[in-house]
Amino acid sequence: MGMTELDPRKQSILRAVVFEYVSTAEPVGSELLTQKYDLGVKSATVRNELADLAEQGFLDQPHTSAGRIPSDQGYRYFVDHLIVKRDPEAGMKQKVKGAAEDGEALLTMLRETTRALSRLTHLFTAASLVRDAHVTVRNAVISALGPNQALLILVLSNGHVENRMVELPAGLTLDDIGRANELLSQAAGSKPLRALIRTKPPITGRHLLLDKFLASVWTNLRSVGKDLTRSSVTTEGEEFLFAQPEFKRDLGALSELLETIKDSDLLLDALNAPSDRPQSVTIGREHRQEQLHQLSVVRQSFFVGDSEAGIIALIGPTRMHYESSIPLVNFTAKALTEALTKFFG
Repeated sequence: MGMTELDPRKQSILRAVVFEYVSTAEPVGSELLTQKYDLGVKSATVRNELADLAEQGFLDQPHTSAGRIPSDQGYRYFVDHLIVKRDPEAGMKQKVKGAAEDGEALLTMLRETTRALSRLTHLFTAASLVRDAHVTVRNAVISALGPNQALLILVLSNGHVENRMVELPAGLTLDDIGRANELLSQAAGSKPLRALIRTKPPITGRHLLLDKFLASVWTNLRSVGKDLTRSSVTTEGEEFLFAQPEFKRDLGALSELLETIKDSDLLLDALNAPSDRPQSVTIGREHRQEQLHQLSVVRQSFFVGDSEAGIIALIGPTRMHYESSIPLVNFTAKALTEALTKFFG
Protein backbone atom coordinates (compact mmCIF):
# COMPACT_ATOMS: atom_id res chain seq x y z
CA MET A 1 0.00 0.00 0.00
CA GLY A 2 1.42 3.39 -1.03
CA MET A 3 1.77 6.41 1.19
CA THR A 4 -1.04 9.01 1.25
CA GLU A 5 -0.52 11.82 -1.26
CA LEU A 6 -0.56 15.30 0.29
CA ASP A 7 -2.04 18.41 -1.30
CA PRO A 8 0.30 21.39 -1.95
CA ARG A 9 -0.65 23.22 1.28
CA LYS A 10 -0.04 20.19 3.47
CA GLN A 11 3.26 19.62 1.64
CA SER A 12 4.34 23.22 2.37
CA ILE A 13 3.40 22.86 6.04
CA LEU A 14 5.16 19.48 6.41
CA ARG A 15 8.28 20.90 4.74
CA ALA A 16 8.23 23.90 7.11
CA VAL A 17 7.84 21.63 10.18
CA VAL A 18 10.80 19.49 9.01
CA PHE A 19 12.97 22.59 8.44
CA GLU A 20 12.13 24.08 11.85
CA TYR A 21 12.55 20.85 13.80
CA VAL A 22 15.84 19.99 12.06
CA SER A 23 17.13 23.47 12.99
CA THR A 24 15.91 23.72 16.58
CA ALA A 25 15.08 20.19 17.86
CA GLU A 26 11.99 21.84 19.42
CA PRO A 27 8.34 20.95 18.65
CA VAL A 28 6.82 23.31 16.07
CA GLY A 29 3.55 25.20 16.63
CA SER A 30 1.07 26.85 14.24
CA GLU A 31 1.88 30.42 15.44
CA LEU A 32 5.56 30.06 14.60
CA LEU A 33 4.80 28.61 11.15
CA THR A 34 2.35 31.43 10.36
CA GLN A 35 4.88 34.09 11.41
CA LYS A 36 7.93 32.62 9.64
CA TYR A 37 6.50 31.10 6.47
CA ASP A 38 4.30 32.60 3.78
CA LEU A 39 1.66 29.87 3.89
CA GLY A 40 -1.20 32.16 2.76
CA VAL A 41 -3.54 31.03 5.57
CA LYS A 42 -4.27 31.99 9.19
CA SER A 43 -2.91 30.27 12.27
CA ALA A 44 -6.21 28.42 12.91
CA THR A 45 -6.07 26.83 9.43
CA VAL A 46 -2.43 25.84 9.98
CA ARG A 47 -3.45 24.31 13.33
CA ASN A 48 -6.14 22.23 11.57
CA GLU A 49 -3.67 21.12 8.88
CA LEU A 50 -1.15 20.09 11.57
CA ALA A 51 -3.88 18.02 13.25
CA ASP A 52 -4.71 16.37 9.89
CA LEU A 53 -1.04 15.61 9.21
CA ALA A 54 -0.75 14.06 12.68
CA GLU A 55 -3.87 11.96 12.11
CA GLN A 56 -2.41 10.72 8.80
CA GLY A 57 0.81 9.69 10.57
CA PHE A 58 3.16 12.37 9.17
CA LEU A 59 3.59 14.24 12.48
CA ASP A 60 3.85 13.29 16.15
CA GLN A 61 2.90 15.35 19.21
CA PRO A 62 5.35 14.66 22.06
CA HIS A 63 3.11 16.34 24.71
CA THR A 64 -0.52 17.38 24.70
CA SER A 65 0.17 21.11 24.74
CA ALA A 66 3.36 21.02 22.66
CA GLY A 67 3.74 21.62 18.95
CA ARG A 68 4.35 18.88 16.41
CA ILE A 69 7.47 17.04 15.27
CA PRO A 70 7.93 14.96 12.09
CA SER A 71 7.35 11.22 12.42
CA ASP A 72 9.46 8.64 10.55
CA GLN A 73 6.68 8.62 7.93
CA GLY A 74 6.87 12.42 7.70
CA TYR A 75 10.63 12.31 7.12
CA ARG A 76 10.14 9.56 4.54
CA TYR A 77 7.60 11.67 2.62
CA PHE A 78 9.97 14.65 2.81
CA VAL A 79 12.91 12.60 1.47
CA ASP A 80 10.88 10.98 -1.33
CA HIS A 81 8.81 14.00 -2.46
CA LEU A 82 9.85 17.37 -1.03
CA ILE A 83 13.64 17.62 -1.17
CA VAL A 84 14.94 20.32 -3.47
CA LYS A 85 17.96 18.83 -5.23
CA ARG A 86 21.04 20.97 -4.72
CA ASP A 87 24.71 20.39 -5.35
CA PRO A 88 26.96 20.47 -2.27
CA GLU A 89 28.80 23.79 -1.82
CA ALA A 90 32.09 24.18 -3.71
CA GLY A 91 34.12 24.30 -0.47
CA MET A 92 32.59 21.04 0.76
CA LYS A 93 33.24 19.38 -2.59
CA GLN A 94 36.88 20.44 -2.50
CA LYS A 95 37.43 19.09 1.04
CA VAL A 96 35.84 15.73 0.19
CA LYS A 97 37.69 15.46 -3.14
CA GLY A 98 40.98 16.42 -1.50
CA ALA A 99 40.53 13.76 1.21
CA ALA A 100 39.67 11.11 -1.40
CA GLU A 101 42.74 11.94 -3.50
CA ASP A 102 45.30 12.38 -0.70
CA GLY A 103 45.30 8.85 0.71
CA GLU A 104 48.01 6.65 -0.76
CA ALA A 105 46.63 3.35 0.46
CA LEU A 106 43.00 2.36 0.20
CA LEU A 107 42.30 2.30 3.95
CA THR A 108 44.04 5.67 4.46
CA MET A 109 41.96 7.15 1.65
CA LEU A 110 38.77 5.80 3.17
CA ARG A 111 39.67 7.00 6.68
CA GLU A 112 40.52 10.52 5.48
CA THR A 113 37.34 10.77 3.42
CA THR A 114 35.17 9.47 6.26
CA ARG A 115 36.77 11.98 8.66
CA ALA A 116 36.24 14.88 6.22
CA LEU A 117 32.58 13.92 5.72
CA SER A 118 32.01 13.70 9.48
CA ARG A 119 33.56 17.12 10.16
CA LEU A 120 31.63 18.78 7.34
CA THR A 121 28.26 17.44 8.50
CA HIS A 122 28.83 17.10 12.28
CA LEU A 123 27.46 13.57 12.03
CA PHE A 124 28.71 10.04 12.68
CA THR A 125 30.12 8.52 9.47
CA ALA A 126 30.92 4.95 8.49
CA ALA A 127 32.49 3.26 5.48
CA SER A 128 32.98 -0.38 4.65
CA LEU A 129 35.07 -2.08 2.00
CA VAL A 130 33.87 -5.06 0.02
CA ARG A 131 36.01 -8.19 0.00
CA ASP A 132 35.66 -10.61 -2.93
CA ALA A 133 33.30 -8.24 -4.73
CA HIS A 134 33.60 -10.15 -8.02
CA VAL A 135 32.35 -13.52 -6.70
CA THR A 136 29.07 -14.57 -8.30
CA VAL A 137 26.62 -17.39 -7.56
CA ARG A 138 27.14 -20.11 -10.15
CA ASN A 139 24.44 -22.35 -8.74
CA ALA A 140 21.97 -22.33 -5.83
CA VAL A 141 20.05 -25.51 -5.07
CA ILE A 142 17.75 -26.62 -2.24
CA SER A 143 17.74 -30.34 -1.52
CA ALA A 144 15.21 -31.98 0.86
CA LEU A 145 16.90 -34.14 3.50
CA GLY A 146 13.81 -35.33 5.36
CA PRO A 147 10.32 -34.28 6.44
CA ASN A 148 11.51 -31.08 8.17
CA GLN A 149 15.01 -30.31 6.92
CA ALA A 150 16.60 -29.16 3.67
CA LEU A 151 20.10 -28.25 2.52
CA LEU A 152 20.93 -25.02 0.68
CA ILE A 153 23.95 -25.63 -1.57
CA LEU A 154 25.71 -22.59 -3.04
CA VAL A 155 28.37 -23.03 -5.71
CA LEU A 156 30.33 -19.81 -6.29
CA SER A 157 32.33 -18.60 -9.28
CA ASN A 158 35.62 -18.92 -7.37
CA GLY A 159 34.97 -22.66 -6.84
CA HIS A 160 33.90 -22.26 -3.22
CA VAL A 161 30.93 -24.40 -2.12
CA GLU A 162 28.84 -23.35 0.88
CA ASN A 163 26.18 -25.53 2.56
CA ARG A 164 23.52 -24.32 4.99
CA MET A 165 20.80 -26.30 6.77
CA VAL A 166 17.31 -24.85 6.37
CA GLU A 167 14.15 -25.79 8.25
CA LEU A 168 11.45 -27.25 6.00
CA PRO A 169 7.92 -26.13 7.00
CA ALA A 170 5.44 -28.97 7.51
CA GLY A 171 3.17 -29.35 4.49
CA LEU A 172 5.70 -28.25 1.84
CA THR A 173 5.72 -30.77 -1.04
CA LEU A 174 8.55 -31.84 -3.37
CA ASP A 175 6.78 -29.87 -6.12
CA ASP A 176 6.97 -26.79 -3.89
CA ILE A 177 10.71 -27.34 -3.41
CA GLY A 178 11.08 -27.65 -7.19
CA ARG A 179 9.28 -24.29 -7.55
CA ALA A 180 11.53 -22.80 -4.84
CA ASN A 181 14.58 -23.96 -6.81
CA GLU A 182 13.24 -22.29 -9.98
CA LEU A 183 12.67 -18.98 -8.16
CA LEU A 184 16.03 -19.20 -6.42
CA SER A 185 17.84 -19.87 -9.69
CA GLN A 186 16.15 -16.86 -11.33
CA ALA A 187 16.87 -14.56 -8.37
CA ALA A 188 20.42 -15.65 -7.48
CA GLY A 189 21.95 -17.43 -10.50
CA SER A 190 24.95 -15.57 -12.04
CA LYS A 191 24.38 -12.61 -9.67
CA PRO A 192 27.22 -11.15 -7.58
CA LEU A 193 27.04 -12.59 -4.07
CA ARG A 194 27.46 -9.04 -2.82
CA ALA A 195 24.34 -7.79 -4.63
CA LEU A 196 22.13 -10.45 -3.01
CA ILE A 197 22.79 -8.99 0.46
CA ARG A 198 20.68 -5.97 -0.45
CA THR A 199 18.07 -7.78 -2.57
CA LYS A 200 14.68 -8.82 -1.23
CA PRO A 201 13.76 -12.53 -1.37
CA PRO A 202 11.83 -13.90 -4.35
CA ILE A 203 8.24 -14.64 -3.36
CA THR A 204 5.18 -15.98 -5.15
CA GLY A 205 2.70 -13.72 -3.34
CA ARG A 206 0.19 -16.60 -3.51
CA HIS A 207 1.70 -19.53 -1.62
CA LEU A 208 2.26 -18.43 2.01
CA LEU A 209 4.11 -21.57 3.11
CA LEU A 210 6.47 -21.47 0.12
CA ASP A 211 7.07 -17.73 0.59
CA LYS A 212 7.94 -18.29 4.26
CA PHE A 213 10.40 -21.00 3.23
CA LEU A 214 11.95 -18.79 0.52
CA ALA A 215 12.38 -15.97 3.04
CA SER A 216 14.22 -18.38 5.35
CA VAL A 217 16.45 -19.62 2.49
CA TRP A 218 17.20 -16.03 1.48
CA THR A 219 18.18 -15.14 5.06
CA ASN A 220 20.75 -17.94 4.89
CA LEU A 221 21.95 -16.79 1.48
CA ARG A 222 22.37 -13.20 2.74
CA SER A 223 24.27 -14.54 5.75
CA VAL A 224 26.70 -16.36 3.43
CA GLY A 225 27.06 -13.19 1.38
CA LYS A 226 27.89 -11.11 4.44
CA ASP A 227 30.35 -13.68 5.81
CA LEU A 228 32.25 -14.06 2.54
CA THR A 229 32.34 -10.38 1.49
CA ARG A 230 32.77 -8.90 4.98
CA SER A 231 35.52 -6.35 5.41
CA SER A 232 36.58 -3.78 7.97
CA VAL A 233 34.35 -0.84 8.83
CA THR A 234 35.84 2.62 9.36
CA THR A 235 33.92 5.03 11.62
CA GLU A 236 34.41 8.68 12.53
CA GLY A 237 32.65 11.37 14.55
CA GLU A 238 30.76 9.53 17.27
CA GLU A 239 31.27 12.67 19.43
CA PHE A 240 28.85 14.48 17.11
CA LEU A 241 26.06 12.08 18.07
CA PHE A 242 26.62 12.89 21.76
CA ALA A 243 26.09 16.58 20.93
CA GLN A 244 22.60 15.99 19.45
CA PRO A 245 19.84 17.38 21.74
CA GLU A 246 17.66 14.26 21.52
CA PHE A 247 20.53 12.04 22.71
CA LYS A 248 21.73 14.32 25.52
CA ARG A 249 18.80 13.15 27.66
CA ASP A 250 20.30 9.66 27.94
CA LEU A 251 24.01 9.65 27.11
CA GLY A 252 24.46 6.27 28.81
CA ALA A 253 22.02 4.60 26.41
CA LEU A 254 23.69 6.26 23.40
CA SER A 255 27.14 5.18 24.60
CA GLU A 256 25.87 1.59 24.95
CA LEU A 257 24.29 1.77 21.47
CA LEU A 258 27.55 2.97 19.88
CA GLU A 259 29.49 0.17 21.57
CA THR A 260 26.92 -2.36 20.31
CA ILE A 261 27.06 -0.88 16.82
CA LYS A 262 30.84 -1.11 16.65
CA ASP A 263 31.14 -4.57 18.22
CA SER A 264 28.43 -6.35 16.23
CA ASP A 265 26.95 -6.75 12.78
CA LEU A 266 24.44 -3.95 13.44
CA LEU A 267 26.43 -1.39 11.51
CA LEU A 268 27.09 -3.72 8.57
CA ASP A 269 23.38 -4.58 8.49
CA ALA A 270 22.49 -0.87 8.47
CA LEU A 271 24.97 -0.17 5.65
CA ASN A 272 23.69 -3.12 3.61
CA ALA A 273 19.96 -2.70 4.25
CA PRO A 274 17.78 -3.69 1.26
CA SER A 275 16.40 -0.56 -0.38
CA ASP A 276 13.71 -0.18 -3.02
CA ARG A 277 13.80 3.60 -2.61
CA PRO A 278 15.24 6.06 -5.14
CA GLN A 279 17.77 7.17 -2.51
CA SER A 280 19.49 4.79 -0.14
CA VAL A 281 18.05 6.28 3.04
CA THR A 282 16.72 4.27 5.99
CA ILE A 283 14.75 6.27 8.56
CA GLY A 284 14.05 5.33 12.18
CA ARG A 285 11.66 2.39 12.40
CA GLU A 286 12.39 1.39 8.81
CA HIS A 287 15.48 -0.34 10.26
CA ARG A 288 14.87 -4.02 10.99
CA GLN A 289 16.93 -3.74 14.18
CA GLU A 290 15.14 -2.05 17.08
CA GLN A 291 18.41 -0.60 18.43
CA LEU A 292 18.63 1.63 15.33
CA HIS A 293 15.10 3.07 15.54
CA GLN A 294 16.38 6.46 16.79
CA LEU A 295 18.75 6.81 13.83
CA SER A 296 18.69 7.49 10.11
CA VAL A 297 21.32 6.21 7.66
CA VAL A 298 22.08 7.90 4.33
CA ARG A 299 24.39 5.66 2.29
CA GLN A 300 25.83 5.24 -1.18
CA SER A 301 28.08 2.65 -2.84
CA PHE A 302 31.41 3.56 -4.40
CA PHE A 303 33.17 1.60 -7.15
CA VAL A 304 36.44 0.71 -8.83
CA GLY A 305 35.39 0.92 -12.48
CA ASP A 306 32.11 -1.03 -12.60
CA SER A 307 32.79 -3.17 -9.52
CA GLU A 308 31.39 -2.15 -6.15
CA ALA A 309 34.26 -1.41 -3.74
CA GLY A 310 32.35 -0.36 -0.64
CA ILE A 311 29.75 1.86 1.00
CA ILE A 312 30.01 5.27 2.66
CA ALA A 313 27.28 6.50 5.00
CA LEU A 314 26.14 9.30 7.27
CA ILE A 315 24.43 8.21 10.49
CA GLY A 316 22.50 10.63 12.68
CA PRO A 317 19.20 11.25 14.44
CA THR A 318 16.05 11.01 12.34
CA ARG A 319 16.10 14.83 12.66
CA MET A 320 18.82 14.89 10.00
CA HIS A 321 19.34 17.60 7.39
CA TYR A 322 18.45 15.28 4.49
CA GLU A 323 18.45 18.04 1.88
CA SER A 324 22.20 18.57 2.28
CA SER A 325 23.18 15.09 3.56
CA ILE A 326 21.91 13.08 0.57
CA PRO A 327 23.72 15.07 -2.17
CA LEU A 328 26.90 15.23 -0.07
CA VAL A 329 27.00 11.45 0.47
CA ASN A 330 26.32 10.93 -3.26
CA PHE A 331 29.13 13.35 -4.15
CA THR A 332 31.53 11.67 -1.68
CA ALA A 333 30.82 8.23 -3.19
CA LYS A 334 31.44 9.68 -6.66
CA ALA A 335 34.74 11.29 -5.54
CA LEU A 336 35.88 7.97 -4.01
CA THR A 337 34.89 6.13 -7.19
CA GLU A 338 36.97 8.51 -9.33
CA ALA A 339 40.00 8.31 -7.03
CA LEU A 340 39.86 4.51 -6.66
CA THR A 341 39.33 3.94 -10.39
CA LYS A 342 42.34 6.17 -11.13
CA PHE A 343 44.58 4.33 -8.64
CA PHE A 344 43.33 0.75 -8.90
CA GLY A 345 41.15 0.53 -12.02
